Parts: sequence; structure tokens; C-alpha cells
Amino acid sequence: MKKPLIILTGPTAVGKTGLSIQLARMVHGSIISADSMQVYRHMDIGSAKIKKQEMQEIPHYLIDELEPTEEFHVVRFQEYARKYMEEIYAQGRIPIIVGGTGFYIQALLYDIDFTKEQEDTEYRRSLEQLAKEQGGHVLHEMLQKADPEAAKKIHENNIRRMVRALEFHHLSGQKISSHNETERQKESPYHFAYFVLNDDRQKLYDRINERVDMMLEEGLIEEVKALRNLGCERHMVSMQGLGYKEILSYLEGEMSLADAVCRIKRDTRHFAKRQLTWFRRERDVIWVDKQEFAYDNQQIVSYMKKILMEKGMIGSENSD
Repeated sequence: MKKPLIILTGPTAVGKTGLSIQLARMVHGSIISADSMQVYRHMDIGSAKIKKQEMQEIPHYLIDELEPTEEFHVVRFQEYARKYMEEIYAQGRIPIIVGGTGFYIQALLYDIDFTKEQEDTEYRRSLEQLAKEQGGHVLHEMLQKADPEAAKKIHENNIRRMVRALEFHHLSGQKISSHNETERQKESPYHFAYFVLNDDRQKLYDRINERVDMMLEEGLIEEVKALRNLGCERHMVSMQGLGYKEILSYLEGEMSLADAVCRIKRDTRHFAKRQLTWFRRERDVIWVDKQEFAYDNQQIVSYMKKILMEKGMIGSENSD
């Protein structure tokens, strides 16, 4: 018997957090965050991290797990998520993966194996150095030649994934996009429901702009200053997050605050667009358009409950 797994994802600022709490209460679930920034301590405002009181006593995992000086990547996410899922199953609860990092979700859902891949540390360091000296666009141009499909999916700011794709091609002569596509065809070891929350694009973009303004009011600049005082530097994985790298550039005199804010809003909107493109490519997803439910979370949860019951993942007793 495959174990149940619920996924609740969607673009940034679509409203996953509030809905996830209602869903978790309804199914007797625990939440595992699939967010590459909320895993870090001291990074609360820029990551739009759920607050303790908002959790409403629902167990949450992979939030405030690491220091910002530590590395977090897909293999580490898999390792932690699997461990926490076993704990959740042992408690008789259902794990709910909540967050917008589609690559993490895919890797966990289809049990993609990254461990067999060899490494070339020297080659990787030379690429990282090249990016540091000349910028991410240089790696992106290299990737376009080696693996055009991967270049379409990986943004030039995502140095880590570009380096990994180039290293994979360098070692195997194969395209990482083809490798990932093969892995994606694997059957999931879980009995899952994969919900993608969505909204009208303009409404989503308005929410993103409002959220960035709110982050500044809540003290994003002070948060980045504190991180810098902790020894966080721009090359670190944690400081590559949207909002953090731009405010760091402002603090270091590379751009005005107005330009930094404008860039955060623009890049977050672009990020949301890329997230939606990713989810449209995924198999077996259930799209949940908020406008079809009159923006009422209770209606959305009722719809999810109906689907989960039809799939045999929960019984009729799961109601709250």
C-alpha cells in the first residue's frame, strides 16, 4: 500500500499559507515546507515565513531549520523531508508538502535519485569563479549551447542549478534536461494529490507588489543588515533569495532603494510566471483557481476534501 501524500503549491503570494492550515486541520495533517528560504533562521520577513501564531498548533517542519551560512539544496531537502514524513506517518498523520519550489516537490514526489551522479569539484569551482567574476549570464550562454532545454528552465541568477547542469553535461556528455525528463516518468511511490493554487494574473501581481511594500514596512532592510552582521555574503545560497540580494546591493551602494524595490517586484513577478510554467508541465496536478471559489478558502477546502475522499486518501470522518 502506497502511503498518502498531499501537495499544496502554487506561485508566490497566491495564499498557500492560510489555506494549508485549514487543509491540515481537515485531514489531520502535518506540514513540511518546500520553500528554499523559509528553511533558514533569521530570514523571516523576506521569505514571508509563517508566524508561530499562524500555525495554529499544526506541526510544521523544515522551517527555521538551518543557519543562513549553511547550504540547502534539493538533495538535502529530500533527505530531511523523507525523515520527517516517516515521523508524521508514525504519528498517524498525513504529510502535506506546502511551498512553491517545484523542483523540490518533483524530486520528492518521484523519488528522483541524484546520488549516482559523479562530481568534478575542480570544474565546478571554475564555473563558480567565472560567475563571480563575469556574472551569471556567461554560464547561461554556455548552458544554452550545451543544453538549450535546461537553459529555458533555469534563470541566469540561479548559479547553483546552472553549474550543476553544466557539470552534469561535462561529466556524462548528456543533457540534464533529458535526464530529469526520464526521472520524471518514474511512478511515484506515494498515493498523492497534487493541488496547484492559482489566481488571476493581475490580482497575483498586485498581491506581489503589496507584499513587497509590506516587507519593507515590517523591516526587510533591518533584517538584511542583521544578516550581513552575522557574516552572510552575497555568494551564499541563502542570500540569493528574492528581496535579499537586491537589498544587499542597496546597502552596498550599488543601487538606490527605489531601484532595489522596483527590481524585487519585477523579479518576483517573473518568478511567479516561471513557477506557473513549471507546474503546467507537471503530471497529475489538480488546478485550484481561487476565482472559481469566490476567493473563499472554506469552499476550496471542501473541494479538496471531496477529491481526497474520491481518491480514498481520507474517510468521511475527516471533517472539521
